[in-house]
Amino acid sequence: MADQQNIAIAERKEWMGLLARAPKGALMELWGEVGAPPSFDWLRSPEVGGVMVRGRTGGTGAPFNLGEMTVTRCSLVLTDGTVGHGYVQGRSKRKAEAAALIDAMMQTDAAGDIRARVILPLSQQMQAASTDRAAKAAATKVEFFTLVRGED
Repeated sequence: MADQQNIAIAERKEWMGLLARAPKGALMELWGEVGAPPSFDWLRSPEVGGVMVRGRTGGTGAPFNLGEMTVTRCSLVLTDGTVGHGYVQGRSKRKAEAAALIDAMMQTDAAGDIRARVILPLSQQMQAASTDRAAKAAATKVEFFTLVRGED
């Protein structure tokens, strides 16, 4: 039972992270193809704010404050009682609402359809963009080496 809960939590973290990082245009295009959203009530309407982003030197060093980032968040409840949260980068209230609706629907019987029509295509688009960025960066990589000069 505990393992199933841990798996469900990990899956939810994955799709919520994907929705938070997704480009607004890509998310809204895929969400628009799903059709009419289910009816819901706001628990917390979309609001824009800021968060402190922390970093670590080398990924393992002591944490430090890197800077601030704008985020938009909201929470809603579907008519069946399922709660969804949206927490996204930037100032888009529509994107936060879409993320919250997708989060809520991923916890219902509609999860398979939403996964196939929104989550997987969005994940593939973001992976392709990441691979493209990595390829462009690799093309500018400079490798330094030392030649033996024959001296002591």
